[in-house]
Amino acid sequence: MRPALLTTARLDLLPLRPGHAAEMAGVLGDPELYTFIGGSPAPPEELRRRYERLAAGSPDPAVAWCNWVVRVREEGILVGTVRATVTPGAARAEVAWVLGTPWQGRGYAAEAARGLVGALHERGVRTVVAHIHPGHHASAAVAAAAGLAPTGEEQDGETRWRLELP
Repeated sequence: MRPALLTTARLDLLPLRPGHAAEMAGVLGDPELYTFIGGSPAPPEELRRRYERLAAGSPDPAVAWCNWVVRVREEGILVGTVRATVTPGAARAEVAWVLGTPWQGRGYAAEAARGLVGALHERGVRTVVAHIHPGHHASAAVAAAAGLAPTGEEQDGETRWRLELP
C-alpha cells in the first residue's frame, strides 16, 4: 500500500514528500504542539531528512508507512499531517494526525482523519487504532469524529482507541 492523493470537502491529503519540509517546519513550529506527543519543532533540514526516510517507506516489507500533508484546498496552504502505519496482512492500521496551532479548531483534523479512515477502509483495512494521551481532549475529539472509540487499554501512558470496520 502506497499513499495516494486523498480529497475531502475542503482538503487535499497529498503524499508526503521531502519538498514539503520547508513549509511544514513553519506549520509544526509551535512548541505547544509537542505537549502531549513529545519532541520539539524540527528545523527544515532535519524535517527534510525525516521526510526522506518516511517517503522511502518502511524497511519491513510487511508494513506500509503512509504519510500525507494536509492542504486546505481553497487557500493552497499546508496545515498539518496525517499518517497510517498499515500491516496489510493483518488488515490493521495505526493512525495519527497533527495540525499546526493556527489551524486548529476549524474541523480540519476531524475531516482529514475521516478521509483517511475512509480511504483505509476502501483499501481493505478492517481495524484502525490510534494512541491518544488521556489529557489530549482535542485529539480524542478527532478520533471520535473519525469513528474510533476508547478501549480502556493503555500503552506507554496513552489510551488505545479503535474502530472495527465491516
